[in-house]
Amino acid sequence: MRKTTIWQTTRKALTVTALATMVTGGALLTAGTASAATTLASACSGTVNGGMGDTVAITGTSVKELVRAGAREAGTLALYDVAANDIAKVNTISVGTVPNAAGGSVDGKAIGAAVREAVKNTKSWGLGLNPEKTLNSIEHKVAGSCGLTTVATNYVAPTLPTPGTTAPQQGGTGGGANGLSPNANLLPGGSNGTGYAPPRDYGNLPVAQPGVAVAPGVRYPANSPLPGEGAPQYGTDGQAGQGGPDVRNAGNAEALATDGMPGGDVQLPMLLAVLVLAGVTAALVRTWVLRRVS
Repeated sequence: MRKTTIWQTTRKALTVTALATMVTGGALLTAGTASAATTLASACSGTVNGGMGDTVAITGTSVKELVRAGAREAGTLALYDVAANDIAKVNTISVGTVPNAAGGSVDGKAIGAAVREAVKNTKSWGLGLNPEKTLNSIEHKVAGSCGLTTVATNYVAPTLPTPGTTAPQQGGTGGGANGLSPNANLLPGGSNGTGYAPPRDYGNLPVAQPGVAVAPGVRYPANSPLPGEGAPQYGTDGQAGQGGPDVRNAGNAEALATDGMPGGDVQLPMLLAVLVLAGVTAALVRTWVLRRVS
């Protein structure tokens, strides 16, 4: 009777432990599934909204016609209708993720590579005589036609201090004020990680004081020469012996003789020659002008 009671107790304990393990495992599986969300785009181009870290996927139907065109242009005698119908049966094709930012993008190259792999995994018998060439043609066609812009719906922009206020200071024992190092305001973003540096103190800079200008009367008293006036006079003849500088004319210039004629008089023959020359010149000019006019 005692052995039966011990066995029943042990069995109940094992049953409770197993149930707890199953519940815990189920919770973990559920949490893992919830964290790996997939945002399904309705087309291979345009904008898709999702949470940061979500997987971005497209449907096979959205690229059906592109697969058909790529297989037809491959030149491998591919049965392009078969390949298009096979890719249309694929529900989701993962092409990228939503970044941890306000927005991002999934380029056509990534989408083309994902579609190529999806077509290959369908094992479609419509890829023609050279499946690899057909797949390359499909990838090139999709890459040139697709491209997605991602928008994170749960993105929250970081808050910044209001202009005119001091950024919050974090603790520190550095040698600078407010716990910052003396060179904190010289480094990009500062040393406190806030992106702001404390305001500088300009109180020790020298400045001109108003109302202390010197009046002109004080600068230049009455009856005194202004700056530039009263240039120093150098010594003249007769000052050499009185302490002044000895100034003499350079060289020894002398007046030329005038051959006995009074200075400034003009002789009659010279005057007549000038008048005759003037008359001849006037006549020549008149003749030249009349010829030019005629």
